[in-house]
Amino acid sequence: MAYLFDAVVIIAYFGLIIGIGLSQRSKSNSMEGFTLGDRQIAWWAVLASILAAEISAGTFFGAPGEGYALRNYTYIQLMAGYLLARLVVSAFFIPAYYRHGVVSVYEFLGIRFGPLTRRWASGIFLVTRLLASGSRLWVPTVLLVLGWKLFVNPDTTPMQEFWLYAAALVAITILTAIYTTLGGIRAVIWTDVIQIVVLFSALGFALYYLLSHTGGWAALDSAIQDPALIDWGKQDPAFPGAWGRIKGILETEYTMWAAFLGSTFVTLATHGTDQDMVQRMLTAKNKRQSGFATILSGICDIPVNFMVLSIGILLYIYFQENPSELLPKNAKGSIDSSQVFPYFILNVMPQGLRGLVVAGVLATAMGSLSTALNSLATSYVRDFHFRWFGEPATDAGKVRVLRFGTVLFAVLLIGVALGTAWVKAHNPSLRIIPIILGVFGYTYGSLLGVFMVGLFTKARGNDLGNGLGMLAGFLVVAYLSGLDQGLAATLSLGEGIPRPDWMPVIEFPWRILFGTVVTFSIAVLFKTPMDKLSHHKMGR
Repeated sequence: MAYLFDAVVIIAYFGLIIGIGLSQRSKSNSMEGFTLGDRQIAWWAVLASILAAEISAGTFFGAPGEGYALRNYTYIQLMAGYLLARLVVSAFFIPAYYRHGVVSVYEFLGIRFGPLTRRWASGIFLVTRLLASGSRLWVPTVLLVLGWKLFVNPDTTPMQEFWLYAAALVAITILTAIYTTLGGIRAVIWTDVIQIVVLFSALGFALYYLLSHTGGWAALDSAIQDPALIDWGKQDPAFPGAWGRIKGILETEYTMWAAFLGSTFVTLATHGTDQDMVQRMLTAKNKRQSGFATILSGICDIPVNFMVLSIGILLYIYFQENPSELLPKNAKGSIDSSQVFPYFILNVMPQGLRGLVVAGVLATAMGSLSTALNSLATSYVRDFHFRWFGEPATDAGKVRVLRFGTVLFAVLLIGVALGTAWVKAHNPSLRIIPIILGVFGYTYGSLLGVFMVGLFTKARGNDLGNGLGMLAGFLVVAYLSGLDQGLAATLSLGEGIPRPDWMPVIEFPWRILFGTVVTFSIAVLFKTPMDKLSHHKMGR
């Protein structure tokens, strides 16, 4: 009976979310309505949807985990680049997309360069988004599995844990696919609005509760470790001089250099070239409202991340004062920082509020998943399906294909999520944020490099040069980040490609920057065909 009220809250909340999603079905019976909401969504709803995408379940659990593990605010440094990049996206990317009237942003590349660049870029997005969203999908199920281990079977084996993840993943995906398939992007955005209100409330209550039970702001301040906010990076002791300094910076996740360089390029890629995020922006009534919502979301990110990191630091204080043997441990026997906040929610939060937070976390997963489904289906159908199988003559036919694409990617996302759950169940020490952000780093530099050639040059770039540039960008980032060594170790194939000791193994905030520079440098060497020059208009 102790959890009956929580169960009622969760069921009621899911009923509300699904009801709102299904209510948008009548407005999603055309291509423009299903994919872009007829470009009639209010700017504040677009803002809420962007925030909901960014404050995913990965952030909800991962950022407090970073605060708990690091006990500082160095993660917030990345917000500087996030905001700077939004200014660039609003000034150049969004106007170009509105000017060309694109539905899939990769249509812009087709206009600017040709069909091959469009399909290569769209293919990169499809594969990357599938892997990233699939790996993110298992995150909220951590709460359900942890609850099972705490209250039903503390001795759950890794295999049993995997099947618990599987059941939760399938249930969440099916529920989300139902309203996304029927309601389109309108269902995504309006459920995001409800979701963001619940998430902010949940985070606010969690912060208030922890402050009132740990000694307040003074206790928080005393627990912060140096560097508290700004980290300029450390010298690699093996290499004195300037190169040792640079190597240390590239091998550190959160530094001021990563904030102004690395995270700027990360956000340019995720908010300027990713169909999942850009499609939300293109639902606004015009480019001005879209740009305003985009920039304002960057400003809102700062207090939100301060809040979640504060929760992580306060959780460290709370469990130092109230130790528990039941806190989840990783393979090394230390506390698993990514599961501390879920444990706190299940064991410490009062009834009702606990149910609301659980519902909010699960709905966050559904919100992120619904957008991924809609954007994946849109890009696949617009960039591939219509070319392979022909474009239906009626809007009803086009929407049927879009709904088929939504179901198809729901199945594929479940497969990726199950694979991630398997890895996490057998490697519980893995941290959430680097996993999610790291997936983008290998490929989105290639995407961004080609888009920058298209937007910021008038007569450079073609299908051949863009393809070579994107391939080179991926290979360079894979090598610099040590992907070859990781795969070789996993598959017991040796040590990978030999690398000199002076070469850094770059952390995830730097990957997109290097990929962009390499791709742009190669693609810009090739001239644009004459028949494409007349189509190009510089985004302003």
